[in-house]
Amino acid sequence: MSLHHGGRSGAPSAGLWPLLRLASPQLPIGGYSYSQGLETALEQGAVRDAESAFAWLSDQLQLNLARFEGPLLAELLRAAARGDWPALDDAAERHRASRETRELAQESRQMGFSLAQLLEALPELDQPARAWLGRQTEPNLAAAWALAARAWDLDLEQALGAWLWSWLENQLAVLMKALPLGQLAAQKLTSRLLPELDRACAAALANAAPGSAPFGLALASMAHESQYSRLFRS
Repeated sequence: MSLHHGGRSGAPSAGLWPLLRLASPQLPIGGYSYSQGLETALEQGAVRDAESAFAWLSDQLQLNLARFEGPLLAELLRAAARGDWPALDDAAERHRASRETRELAQESRQMGFSLAQLLEALPELDQPARAWLGRQTEPNLAAAWALAARAWDLDLEQALGAWLWSWLENQLAVLMKALPLGQLAAQKLTSRLLPELDRACAAALANAAPGSAPFGLALASMAHESQYSRLFRS
């Protein structure tokens, strides 16, 4: 993934600011509230240190996000960018149906609702996108993300990269709170995972037939729904 820099003035391109805005943990959609099964992996000992955390996160990137979440998000992004609302309907419904657990479905619904509310309150969202959003009875995060990319004029690679970065930052925040993993260790882990992000992004963009079977993630998410002691939402 590459960022396009500005001209001779040395100022960043205009596209950098909305990219940082979308990827920021300060985006008020509540991503910090969820662990996506990682808290259960910690509880059960599957993730217990930086090395096992690297294995868990890199597996999620290459076996799930690169093969399914990313390619399906790319479909949503393309449909929203060209204003193909029937295609956006179809991809959004497939994303909604793909949530294997109640926890994952509620996460997508709550964060999608929050992002939709944010977009509706901002002037950047154009009328066709507002009309599509207004027809939705159950917003989901991936579709709302695609509309945000349209509103903020982000290209496919930028919006997908922001999604992957946001996911990684939230997962690292879980580790720092629940493992615990110190900030320096988290930064070292980030350095190791950046090439994995690049690989996942490239694979997602090249994948025309999304499909995955992340059994470990689904089982961890189901177990988290009834985990007695936890910091993160179900």
